[in-house]
Amino acid sequence: MLTEVAGPSRGDHGYMNQLSHGGPEAPYKQLRRPLDDRLAAGVCGGVGRYFDIDPVLVRVAFALLAVVTLGTALIAYPIMWFLMPEEPAPAPPVWRDPSDPTWGRPAA
Repeated sequence: MLTEVAGPSRGDHGYMNQLSHGGPEAPYKQLRRPLDDRLAAGVCGGVGRYFDIDPVLVRVAFALLAVVTLGTALIAYPIMWFLMPEEPAPAPPVWRDPSDPTWGRPAA
């Protein structure tokens, strides 16, 4: 007799979770350029978030690397800018129409 083996539960890494903006969250960390933590294009901010370190440390390390390599490391920034996708924009807030007869009542 064959028995069906239960798959991963909702909280396991087998399923994708929902983000606050409604899009699916990948079961792994993604290297993306943030919308809110950027000085030029957000490359150092994205690298800092990916490795869970302060983006200022990434910026300082990148500047030191650029000095040590006599500017050759500066080629990496526009390449990463081109290759790293930008974070999706957050969903706009839901505004209810005041002419709606249900306006003023709690949203379901």
